[in-house]
Amino acid sequence: MFQTAPIEAASQSELTSQMAARLQTALTTHLQQAYAPDQRKSLRLFSATETAELLGVTGQFLRKCHSEGSLPEPDVIKNGRRFYTGAEILQARHLLEASARTPGKYLPRRREGDKLQVIQLMNFKGGSAKSTSAIHLCHYLALGGYRVLAIDLDPQGSLTGFCGIQTELEFEGASIYDALRYDDPVPMSEAIVETYFPGLHLAPARLVLSEFETETAVNAGRGVAFFEKLSQAIGSVESNFDVVVIDSPPALGFLTLTGLYAATSVIVPMTPSMLDLASTQQFVEMTSAYLGVIEDTGVKLDHDFFSFLITRDDPSDIPSQQIVSLMRALFQDRVVAATSLRSTAIADASMLKMSIYEVLRSEMTRSTYDRAKTSMDAVGAEVAAMVQQAWGR
Repeated sequence: MFQTAPIEAASQSELTSQMAARLQTALTTHLQQAYAPDQRKSLRLFSATETAELLGVTGQFLRKCHSEGSLPEPDVIKNGRRFYTGAEILQARHLLEASARTPGKYLPRRREGDKLQVIQLMNFKGGSAKSTSAIHLCHYLALGGYRVLAIDLDPQGSLTGFCGIQTELEFEGASIYDALRYDDPVPMSEAIVETYFPGLHLAPARLVLSEFETETAVNAGRGVAFFEKLSQAIGSVESNFDVVVIDSPPALGFLTLTGLYAATSVIVPMTPSMLDLASTQQFVEMTSAYLGVIEDTGVKLDHDFFSFLITRDDPSDIPSQQIVSLMRALFQDRVVAATSLRSTAIADASMLKMSIYEVLRSEMTRSTYDRAKTSMDAVGAEVAAMVQQAWGR
């Protein structure tokens, strides 16, 4: 039972302390109920139809593989219907890839000589759906067979929460801060954890990550340049991954800049409104100034793509569509052709710290779910195509 009595305090510090305590109690209670009994998320099962779609095959082909024994039967079969875990889908990809005539058909991963793709999502405007876009991209790529590392550079830890680690309840273990800190940093490999989502690993964020901003100001000019720290950390584990997705804080500080230096590509999510357009203009202008400072040190920055992503798009809203048209006229192919729709399905999933890929279609209005998933699939597919293009394919 939550406390509802008025808060009485002798000072502002005591007042805010009591407010924080009540919020902590409410969050803890909610999360314990949501993730009981072990407070861990788990990935749902996928139907045979969904699995065939993910693998890019027909249901008939999938049944044929099972009957021939080239693919093992899934553990869960209800009323004659097959249901697959994420791990079983990933296993099927490996088995199908082994006999595929075209390399990369089922596992579209890096090959020898391919550069690790590091995609940073950044914008200092809150509400741009940056973390939501990041987790959907991570899940899409992981389901597609890529080895994905999510790096949460936001001390608020939104992406970390999406990945099943509740920083409100858990404070043990290393985080990305431990790999970036100036005093006795740990190897990046120790700051990475495996998630419940097959193919997806995470370098989590905790509130202490905000200390990086202060430490960088204090240590300016000493040792490794601050903007190289994340790049070097990623370099130590790059052989384990195909794609890295970085979720930046909603600010253009040292954390965002170290991510920008490490990135091979940048995506700027923005909602189609005049306020967001003005904010994004200021953000890009400031980014240009900071990049100029870094380049003046002799460093050459080269991103494979630097693109805008329209989020919370409402095709029925005329003023917002005018903004979308303006962005496409100004930047042509630097605006991702697919847009992330404004959808109650995505909003409801986000409230539960889930992506649309984790939600059962039967739990929502099917047409709403289908529109939302089609939208996120289109964004993911376009970014995946950019990745493949960067690899020369």
